[in-house]
Amino acid sequence: MTHRPGDAQITVNGEPMKLRLTLGALAQIEEALGGDFDALQARLKSPRISDVILILHALLIGGGAELSLKLLKASDVDLAQAARAIALAFAALGDGEAPGKRQAVQARPSASSAEA
Repeated sequence: MTHRPGDAQITVNGEPMKLRLTLGALAQIEEALGGDFDALQARLKSPRISDVILILHALLIGGGAELSLKLLKASDVDLAQAARAIALAFAALGDGEAPGKRQAVQARPSASSAEA
């Protein structure tokens, strides 16, 4: 897996692992925490530790790790490092616009291209 903007590294049980924000990771986070993307952003302004663990797990899976949530909960992870890595991974969203909004607008054919 190649490095992309927003990829972050974290050490879990002494092993370096990659965090990557993927569509699958976003879907997993949304499913685990409920609500739409705007509600999720509001909830994460004051996250609970269980929220952080669920997000960390989704990003680790997005980065290619094969680590169960149960194993992650029992792992040695530096919380400050995890918070920084999660923030870096979410920086891939750019200006904070919900994923899919810009793409959906760009994906619509223009009137001129529809006529062609």
